[in-house]
This record gives sequence, C-alpha cells and structure tokens, in this order.
Amino acid sequence: MNTPVLNKYLASARPSATYKVMDRVAALRAADVEVISLCAGEPDFDTPLHIRAAAMAAINNGHTRYTQVAGLKALREAVADKFRRENGLNVQWTDTLVCSGGKQVIFNALAATLNEGDEVIIPAPYWVSYPEIVQLCGGKSIVLPCGPGSGFKLTAAQLAAAITPQTRWLILNSPSNPSGAVYQRAELQALAEVLLANPQVLVLSDDIYEHLLFDGQVFHTLAQVEARLQPRILTMNGVSKSYAMTGWRIGYATGPRWLLDAMEKLQGQQTSGACSISQHAALAALTGPQDFISRSRGVFENRRDMMVRLLNEMPGLSCIKPTGAFYAFACCEALLGKRSPAGKLLQTDEDVAIALLTEASVAVVHGSAFGLGPYLRIAYALDDASLRKACAAIRTFCNTVMATNG
Repeated sequence: MNTPVLNKYLASARPSATYKVMDRVAALRAADVEVISLCAGEPDFDTPLHIRAAAMAAINNGHTRYTQVAGLKALREAVADKFRRENGLNVQWTDTLVCSGGKQVIFNALAATLNEGDEVIIPAPYWVSYPEIVQLCGGKSIVLPCGPGSGFKLTAAQLAAAITPQTRWLILNSPSNPSGAVYQRAELQALAEVLLANPQVLVLSDDIYEHLLFDGQVFHTLAQVEARLQPRILTMNGVSKSYAMTGWRIGYATGPRWLLDAMEKLQGQQTSGACSISQHAALAALTGPQDFISRSRGVFENRRDMMVRLLNEMPGLSCIKPTGAFYAFACCEALLGKRSPAGKLLQTDEDVAIALLTEASVAVVHGSAFGLGPYLRIAYALDDASLRKACAAIRTFCNTVMATNG
C-alpha cells in the first residue's frame, strides 16, 4: 500500500500543545488518576443564565436553520454596537463578520491573504495556534522573542527591524495568552508609528481577553489608538472568555470591507454560517446584562494575586505579576539540569511540565510551546480550593527537586 500523501503545509504543522496536554489529562483521568488541570484556557464559570435561556428559546422558537454566512443581521448589529460603544470604532453592521470561534476569524484572515513566502510577525510568547495557522496557510512566521525585560511585549524597535518587503501581517494579542501582558496606549502608539511607515503590513489585533484587565487598567486596541491604520487592521474578539462561552464557538471581527468580503467568501465554502443557536446566545450576551463581566474579573484578579504570591514562594520558580487574562507565566529555569522526585532529568521546560503531570498530578503547559522558554503557563481559571491544592503539589515537587539536587 502506498503511503498517503498529506498537504505539505499540514504535514509540517504541529498539533496544539494545549490540547495535547488536555488529552494526557483525559487519559490519566480515564485510568482513575486524580489530576488538577491548569492547562485549559477557559473560565470555570457557567455561562450566565439569561444567555442559556436565549439559546433554549431559539431552539423552541425554531431558529435552527442555516443563517447568512456572515452571521445574523441582529448579531452583527450588536457586534458593531459593541465596537462603537467599547472601542470607539465607527463601524456599521456591514463592517462585521461572525465566525465559528475566534480561531476561525484568524484562519479566515490569513488563508484569504497569505501567499507562499509572505511573512507574518508574531511576538513571542504567543498563543500556540498563531504560527501553525500561518504554516497551514502557506506563510512564514517571523517570531520575535519578547522577554521579561520588555514585559513580554513587542517594542517599536523590534518591529521596525523585523519588517521586510515580504511582511504581510503583524499579530498582536493584548491581554496576552500566555503571559497576561497588556499593551498600554503609548506602547501601541509607538508600534503604530512604525506601521504607518510600512503600508504593506496588515495587523490582526486579537482582543479576546479584552475584559480581563486588572488593577483598574483601561483597555486600548490599535485601531482605536491610531485611526489612520484602521483600513489595515482586523480587530477580532468573541464571547468565549468574557461570557464563559468557550464551547459555544462564536468569534467576530471588524476590519476593511475588502478583507471581510474575502473572509466571508472563504467561510461560505468552508463552514458557512456559525451555529444558529450559538448566534442567538451571543446576541443575548452582547445585548443583555453585563454585570457578569465585572464579577468574573474580580474573581480572576483575586486568584491572580493568590497564584503569583504562592508561585513566588516556591523554590525554583519565579513569576512576574500579569496584568490581564487568567494565566501565570512562571519561569522554571532554576529547575533545569536537576532531577525530578522520580529521578527524571529536567532538561527543558517541557520535561518539567511532564514531570509535574506524571509525578505531582498537576497539568500545566510548557512555555516553549508558546515560543518562549523556560516557562510554565499556569491557568488559574479554577476554584480557589483546587488552585491551593495544585500549588501545594507544585511546591512539594519543587522543594524535593531543589533539596535533592544541591
């Protein structure tokens, strides 16, 4: 039998590191091993009741058929209103697109615009799917390491040095997965000045964690900061993080009409419109009571404070306090070169993550999967008791590693 031949871009792509860890957790739990999972990027809260009720009403009222490819007009009007109200973007409902999750927004945009050899600048640490989607779309990722010295954020000087005639996109994510870093207005303005001098570069602004800002910060998005760049910016968001709706799979975007038209054309031959029930639920989320956002943000901020304090008390780990999202990005460099309690040599941050799972029954994701090691991405989207229990297990692991290795 001949060996099947895959698409060359798919053959070179890597599976999601996050889902790989989640699969390991599922396998351990199936074997009756108790595991505390700090790897999934989703809120642990239930979707608010009025949103669930809207979904059930949609089913009972027969809203179960195909929708327009770009989404229900009522939902697109709500999306446009959100962008006007919260982000100061002067857009109409026709300037929006609804997709089956934020990931599809990104995939549609890159697939619609990238040709072989086109470059996409991605600051690291990055969400694991960015470079893989670029790869699947035939582009080339230009990864720019952004360490703790810059607060895990891209600087204008880095951006200016990286742009070439082949640069097609810059991807910005603020607040960031995995670091929790948040770009301030002045930082975005500095990046904007570089972009204004390079008109061939499009920008994908991933604002999915917009409402998870701590310490009284005000959110800024690039199209809001520099209006002259709006014709080149795709601003994307969704309901997954803000309204605890990860499984509903609704993302949305606004941007230049030529790009949205191309993305809609692609989506029409791919998935067509997003799930009709989920769209009605998203409509209720955007137009209904918004108090859930502030309540959940307060919970996450308290968890952040607890997690950062506990992690920084552990030998071998250090963690800069994140200012957004719900991840702690902890440096584990001091553990490398040592042996785990079971005797495994910890050569990389992935070794540390695997040992924590197999020996301490705590699941985290290694930072090198996000383009920057040696770190551990630790999601604190879990109840306080479970987080404390997980931290106790991590502390015991670290104590043993540091004590037995001199």
